[in-house]
Parts: sequence; structure tokens; C-alpha cells
Amino acid sequence: MIWELLWEHKGKLLGILAGIFFGIIYLIVGFWDTLVFVVFIGTGYYIGRKLDHKEDLREILDRILPGKFR
Repeated sequence: MIWELLWEHKGKLLGILAGIFFGIIYLIVGFWDTLVFVVFIGTGYYIGRKLDHKEDLREILDRILPGKFR
């Protein structure tokens, strides 16, 4: 019963948990540190998603930082 309810609303549950997590980080370390943390997470997700789709790591890094990895 409870698992069916949680599974049906998994997006909302994950959103709430992410909000609590980032809210606690914000309270502990501050706004700018939290913002940098979120940027690192986003960059890691972006690179990981590209690697999952079998893209070359050098091409990915060249798009992020042009001219640094040739």
C-alpha cells in the first residue's frame, strides 16, 4: 500500500528530498557555496550523460573549455 503510493508519486518525493537536502546544505554552508555545489553536480551529470551516450571525453571537454584539450 505505502510502496504503491510512493511509487505513484516518486517524482514529487524525489523533489521534496532534493529540496530538503539543498536546504540543509544552504543552512550549513551558505548560499554561494551551495550554488557552486549545484554547478558541480550539474557539470558531473552533463559529462556522465554524454559518456553514457558514448561520446568522446575530449570532444565534451573541448565544448566546455574550447582550445584547452587539443
